[in-house]
Amino acid sequence: MKRCLRLLAVILFSTLVWSTLAFAQSDEVAPNENLVAEGIPKIPVSLADSVGRYSEFRAADFESWHPTRREMLIETRFGDTAQVHQVKFPGGARTQLTFFPDRVAGAWYQPGDGSSALLMKDVGGGEFFQLYRYDFSTGDITLLTDGRSRNTDPRWSYQGDRIAYGSTKRTGNDVDIWVVNASDAASARMVMQNEGGGWSVSDWSPDGKQLLVMNYVSAAEIYVWIVDLASGQKQLLTPKTGAETVAYSNARLGKDGKGVYFTSDQDSEFERLAYMDLNSHKVTVLMPELKWDVDEFDLSKDGRWIAFEANEDGISVLHVLDTRTNKEVRVPKLPIGVLNGISWRDHTRELAFNLSTATQDYDAYSLDMATGKLERWTFSETGGLNTSGFSEPQLIHWKSWDDRSISGFLYKPPARFTGKHPVIIDIHGGPEGQVRPGFLGRDNYYLNELGVAMIYPNVRGSTGYGKTFQKLDNGYLREGSYKDINTLLDWIQTQPDLDAQKIMITGGSYGGFMTLAVATNYNDRICCSVDVVGPSNLVTFLEHTSGYRQDLRRVEYGDERDPKMRAFLESIAPANKAKNITKPLFVIAGQNDPRVPASESAQMVQVVRQNGTPVWWLLAKDEGHGFHKKKNRDYQFYATVMFVKEYLLK
Repeated sequence: MKRCLRLLAVILFSTLVWSTLAFAQSDEVAPNENLVAEGIPKIPVSLADSVGRYSEFRAADFESWHPTRREMLIETRFGDTAQVHQVKFPGGARTQLTFFPDRVAGAWYQPGDGSSALLMKDVGGGEFFQLYRYDFSTGDITLLTDGRSRNTDPRWSYQGDRIAYGSTKRTGNDVDIWVVNASDAASARMVMQNEGGGWSVSDWSPDGKQLLVMNYVSAAEIYVWIVDLASGQKQLLTPKTGAETVAYSNARLGKDGKGVYFTSDQDSEFERLAYMDLNSHKVTVLMPELKWDVDEFDLSKDGRWIAFEANEDGISVLHVLDTRTNKEVRVPKLPIGVLNGISWRDHTRELAFNLSTATQDYDAYSLDMATGKLERWTFSETGGLNTSGFSEPQLIHWKSWDDRSISGFLYKPPARFTGKHPVIIDIHGGPEGQVRPGFLGRDNYYLNELGVAMIYPNVRGSTGYGKTFQKLDNGYLREGSYKDINTLLDWIQTQPDLDAQKIMITGGSYGGFMTLAVATNYNDRICCSVDVVGPSNLVTFLEHTSGYRQDLRRVEYGDERDPKMRAFLESIAPANKAKNITKPLFVIAGQNDPRVPASESAQMVQVVRQNGTPVWWLLAKDEGHGFHKKKNRDYQFYATVMFVKEYLLK
């Protein structure tokens, strides 16, 4: 009897504990076991319920065409992370192939018969990518790299027997070029030893005997090499010929092996599509009348057609060129938005690409150039929301401190929100990046439910506006970009429907650094700020970012080993001016971040707290440069909404 009573007591106690936990769980959203949250108030479940649909948007990215069948690989998320799926026809079921706890960063069918696929993934956001072979007949996944080094930019040979890639295996920092037999991981061998972290494979020759290799020094200086695999001989195809550096990108060998296609800003403000004859090394610009950057292109397998995307004031415009005549052919009009991932299907005139607009996130499409038929292959979910009425971007311009025109995109809330709107300014990362008018995802919540206007500026240093503009924030010119935001604050004051007294600054990566810079320099002009994985001192950032990145970033920011430059960088470091921040700050970081170490965020939190300023701190122990796992992203979103309500809207 006593034993039964004790058992009953245990059951009752367990039931009581379970009920208490269930009540707690039903009353608030607690951070999961991988999140460290400090200063963040308890998040009520009611808030999570109210924003929930805005956290359920999905996207799909085209990855690869099957070499013989009209099928494709895509990436999308059904669980916590993005995984590889197979789609066999437009609108067909998305059949999930991989089930890793971490996201897959790339997937490519094996040329020839498509019996396997090449996969690339890391662990915990650390970006030490490994390469794997997925066997479609068995579902087996085989590791092809060493499991420790960073391995990037893999390329299948046209024969489908080998894979070339860049790897830090030798030193941990320098990226050498390696080749491995797809069916034998032990066959991996180094074919090109390099110095520096900016090397990558761009293409194979059609006969499998040569590789095109890119050497990225900075966004303004990129070189193209050709390497003979049998002899190891290498030749620089694009030597420096003058005082001004040139950026060459997207290099592809012609199908006859006689020339190389690439984009180049030689003698131009913009990267134009060009062709180099390998005998004479003469370079011909293929569409000299185009005054915008060509961001990417793909050459059809027979070499007859080049499809490319031009970035025309942020909007993607698709072009197709006939290589026999060097004349453009007519392309059906596409929806206004942003596209990427252009890829020809073998032995056809059909293109695949990803497209995003203001009302839909990225989905995979195909365009048959022979018939003009545009087909949507994936229909990603929108959390049950009707996105057709989502805010369309308005291109805005304002005069900056040096009388230069700066631009950005303004999204306004629905008309039911009357009066002056609070403003969130969201600054992109890079710095060599560009905000473009695609889908805003979760940010639509601030517009549609809170009545907040969103501004996404392209300050000096952004790409898309010419190489002179891109270089305007390098080194000692860094503070010019801060002033661009200050003059944006002036512009907001002139707008009758925007509230200059209620402004929040946010951004990720370099946008996080800009957020902290604005918060320390223009504290009195804003209400609050949210820094996501941003550096707080460019000196400590350069000293502690991954070794393969240090020299690449020094070209942009300046070399902290030079005493004069070091003194300048210390003088503008937000961490050294943190006493200026008296407005609430939310700082978000990933513990495994190889680009911006979490210590950059932690040191900012520490010094700002000394001011007595409210500081919220969120650290994910299983993330790197930004949050990719849905459960972490959800908590970040809930907390940010609370922060906005508490410090911007009150």
